[in-house]
Amino acid sequence: MNQDVIITCAVNGAADTAARNPHVPVTPEEITNSVIEAWNAGAAIAHIHARDLKTTQASRQVDLYAEVCERLRASECDIIINLTGGMGGDLYVGPEENPADFGKDTDLVGAIERLAHIEALKPEICTLDCGSLNFGDGNLVYISTPDMLRLGAAHIKKLGVTVELEIFDTGNLWFALQMMKEGLLAENAMFQLCQGIPWGTPPNAALLKAMVDMLPADTNWAAFALGRNQLPWVAQSALLGGHVRVGLEDNLYLSKGVLATNGQLVERAVNIIENMGSRILSPTEAREKLRLRGTQ
Repeated sequence: MNQDVIITCAVNGAADTAARNPHVPVTPEEITNSVIEAWNAGAAIAHIHARDLKTTQASRQVDLYAEVCERLRASECDIIINLTGGMGGDLYVGPEENPADFGKDTDLVGAIERLAHIEALKPEICTLDCGSLNFGDGNLVYISTPDMLRLGAAHIKKLGVTVELEIFDTGNLWFALQMMKEGLLAENAMFQLCQGIPWGTPPNAALLKAMVDMLPADTNWAAFALGRNQLPWVAQSALLGGHVRVGLEDNLYLSKGVLATNGQLVERAVNIIENMGSRILSPTEAREKLRLRGTQ
């Protein structure tokens, strides 16, 4: 079991959730305030997506990410900033009679363009989604090919940003380990084992254990599951030796029918971890644990 646990709060995500829970932050000010709320509750890392101010949908606009980072860095909050690197991979395949007629919501760009805000802002951590995936029902496919991943991983390493490898299935983990063998990843690369996202790895404890067993020794990793499985996965991850992730990106509810805030979800995670006899690491301690820039 992990005795020293880092909590990541994924504050908003890319899904169309703002209309389903008014606590999902959209504007840079709202995102900043929600991150600070999570930090006050015990989160050491904030995983952040920018949102379009008019549509509330996820955005790749560099200036929106910049405003969030500027607001956080101007505050007293010392939380570790973890920006998504996954935007720009959405491919909506066309109808049966013409699958190459891609849907209007397709947002598909190359590996380097997906990292424009990472290059501009150089956060301490950014994510890299480690494989293509049938994303939910319908014709949406998230595209992240081996060539794209090799380019993205090498670029992130060159920028000096710690990469968090998002693992949605066992094949994603297999390829992430291959990139490690090829020297494309820094020694402090992190792994995030993502479960319950249709149609990746289901939220199954045996599958989580199998993926954990594939990881190299002394690897920093965390796991999460969606929806009602989010809080049980806090315990599940810590029991297997990992860190944890909660937040409104993955779950909108505190309990059945009760909408959550990011701070409330972090508070629940803190209670679970401390009641198991472990302690919560501060951002300063997490930086040291993860060997982030300036602490290695």
